[in-house]
Amino acid sequence: MKRYFGRKLLIYLLTFFLAVTIDWLIPRFMPGNPVQSMLSRAQLRAGAYENIYSYYSNLFGLDLPIWQQYLNFWKSLLHGDLGISTLVFPQPVIKVIMAAVPYDIFLLVPAIFLSWLAGNWFGAYAARSKWLDNTLSPIGYILTATPYMWLGILLAWVFGIVLDIFPIAGAYSYSLRPYPSWTFISSLLEHWFLPFFSLFLVDFGGWAIGMRNMIIYELEADYSHYLESLGAPRSLVRRYAFRNAMLPQLPGLALKLGVIVAGALATEIVYSYPGIGYLILGAIQNKDYFLIQGCFLFIIIGVLIANFAIDIIYVFVDPRTRMGMQGESA
Repeated sequence: MKRYFGRKLLIYLLTFFLAVTIDWLIPRFMPGNPVQSMLSRAQLRAGAYENIYSYYSNLFGLDLPIWQQYLNFWKSLLHGDLGISTLVFPQPVIKVIMAAVPYDIFLLVPAIFLSWLAGNWFGAYAARSKWLDNTLSPIGYILTATPYMWLGILLAWVFGIVLDIFPIAGAYSYSLRPYPSWTFISSLLEHWFLPFFSLFLVDFGGWAIGMRNMIIYELEADYSHYLESLGAPRSLVRRYAFRNAMLPQLPGLALKLGVIVAGALATEIVYSYPGIGYLILGAIQNKDYFLIQGCFLFIIIGVLIANFAIDIIYVFVDPRTRMGMQGESA
């Protein structure tokens, strides 16, 4: 087992190095650079532009050869320094990201967990109930095929404009400051509900359809028919089928949790919700290399940790994985 996880760890380290290198390269293929974008937002006299451009290019290290910029990037990264954001200059990138992460956690963790639990429960029950299957399956397929952005716009129009129940922009009222008070918390929840509900609905449809199909497949498997032929109770057969059907759902949940730090780009754009997804859009529009690198670095780390967690979880929940590892070590 140690050899298995040691090899996996080596693969993840190599993947991390290649992914971070690509993360560093891609923004530099965009036309222009962060300094040009930053200075274009400032009101500068014509004669001062060249001097200021040279100063900031030197400050951000963009006047160095590309190979030296790459080496400096790794050197800074190993010291925990992600650079300075040009979008919200002079804020450090890590500070900008850390300010956005709580909003993503507050939005995505409940949406992912609740849609996963509800979707799996309804999907498993629909596989055993013809009435619910005829109702749930069409709704699930429609929700799964619905783009996040379109559903977000539709919900914002219905509940925010037509019915005027929920606000449709921001994480809380613009007239308030973040403060632990009932007024602020209620405003936070009101602004949170529509982004949460749109994410919940789409994910719910996917989990429900996936579980429903897996349960039907497992109930038609040879071991299910064999147990029934031995006189095993139907409830026991369904319990085994449910446990086996859950195995593909666990990696999906882990991967969803792994990309929490990526935010929900389409939903956050629709509702102007200040998570990392919304931050990435602003960074790309303003060619902020350092903020783009920092955001995607968090995504890379989250996905790799999620995949490593899946490898560990499977060892404990799937006996076939342990048997395969034992045969490999023998």
